[in-house]
Amino acid sequence: MIELLRTRRSIRAFEDRPLSPDQIALLEEALLRSPTSRNSRSWRFVLVQDVPTRQALAKAKPGGGKFLADAPLNIVICGDPELSDVTVEDCAIAGMVVQLQAHAMGLGSCWAQIRNRRHDAKGDASSFVLRLLRLPTRLEVVAIIAVGHPAEQKPGWPAEQLGYDRLDRLKG
Repeated sequence: MIELLRTRRSIRAFEDRPLSPDQIALLEEALLRSPTSRNSRSWRFVLVQDVPTRQALAKAKPGGGKFLADAPLNIVICGDPELSDVTVEDCAIAGMVVQLQAHAMGLGSCWAQIRNRRHDAKGDASSFVLRLLRLPTRLEVVAIIAVGHPAEQKPGWPAEQLGYDRLDRLKG
């Protein structure tokens, strides 16, 4: 596990080739095995592969999401606040689990924040995505994870850049 964390980086450039059905099945399983508070399973996932919808998702918020159009798979992570008061946390856990699974498979991924982001002057990014995908309005889109074969390589962060000054060690 530590090697995955040491080498995983956000990838925003992807090769123009699809994921295999087996790769997608493993990513789906990872999502569904993600832990949730009180096993509420308050998340919902929409896997998007078609180009027009990926291009539209890339416009969910101004800037910062353009890479979604080029990733062969977009995983839209939604939470249902009617099922849990910590659905945002449950969704964040699922997002990290699927990114680690993608990295373990040699794939690249990147998180696009949607929750609490504007789409335009008239509305927020979450509402835009819900309308685009025709999902229930009670849901909130937390993030979209882009996944694909990486077209860029980035080294892991060196240990000296980890910010050990942010750790407090209480000794009892």
